[in-house]
Amino acid sequence: MKHKQIKVNAISYAHLVRAMIDGDKTCLELAEITGLHYVTVLQYTRELHKVGAAHISMWLPDKLGRESIKVYKIGRGFDAKRFRMSQAERQRRYRERQRFNREQRGFMGGMAA
Repeated sequence: MKHKQIKVNAISYAHLVRAMIDGDKTCLELAEITGLHYVTVLQYTRELHKVGAAHISMWLPDKLGRESIKVYKIGRGFDAKRFRMSQAERQRRYRERQRFNREQRGFMGGMAA
């Protein structure tokens, strides 16, 4: 009796593509749906994107507010534009945070005395 050989990678890849057909997904969502490791999903989606089989439909903000989470859509299309701050804007925001933190420390120091 001959046993049928099951190719796990092909099955996992098929589930990944099916999940992408069902709608736009982030790599984390695809990893949860397929059971594949997050890094494996990153590699698969990058290759799909590189050959033009998928595109980035939108960018989502991470916990720091930066648009760095890619949302992939299967099929040809143009990548969504990514908002990026200029270096001057980043420096301005950094200085504002530093000034705010100094003021907070000064305020709290007065409370402790």
